[in-house]
Amino acid sequence: MLILAPGMPGSPFKNEILSLFAKKGYWVFLPRYRGTWESGGEFLKESPERDILDVMDGVSKGFTELWSGERMEIKDPEFFLMGASFGGPAVILPSSDPRVRKVVAFSPVIDWRVDSKVEPMDWLEKFVRSAFGEGYRFSKRNWNRLARGKFYNPIDACQKIKGEKVLIIHAQDDDIVPPGPARKFAKCTGCRLEMRKRGGHMGISETLKTSFFEKVNNFFKQG
Repeated sequence: MLILAPGMPGSPFKNEILSLFAKKGYWVFLPRYRGTWESGGEFLKESPERDILDVMDGVSKGFTELWSGERMEIKDPEFFLMGASFGGPAVILPSSDPRVRKVVAFSPVIDWRVDSKVEPMDWLEKFVRSAFGEGYRFSKRNWNRLARGKFYNPIDACQKIKGEKVLIIHAQDDDIVPPGPARKFAKCTGCRLEMRKRGGHMGISETLKTSFFEKVNNFFKQG
């Protein structure tokens, strides 16, 4: 089972990635963060890794395919998680769950208190509201909690992270999510960190490139 947690803001349309991994034998799920797009609730009212854990719980209980009405039951599923940028914490923080086998995070936010040069949090809040409207439904209070690192902040949970499960891929020239916290996090957790000289700000769409897909797929298959 592969669950994807893409960046924010952005389009929820990721069919190419879904198809790529499905053709390789994965069951692939792309949930919407609570309070975004067609998902109900309020964005950032709860820490977004809870959304991933809730999907894991739902899949573990079985689910119904909406078009056909067919009931799906998967016994003792194991989960692979892949996220990027905003979605990085959503896949890193659940790594201690015994159902999670491996985690890959591209350019993940590790510490919300380290501000972005290109997308500082005050600017990003205004941009998301103006550009995406009701696509992201959140209160200023909860946005400020995020900006202050009061929740959803992997660096504060590094002692609980199962580093052997986690691969982080980041680039030194990423001007949206600073790479420095990823280095600190890797030292704290013992996770695998691949720091590239160039690459900019990477998303889960990197896996559409053969070299990245093979890297991720091979990491997932490791014992």
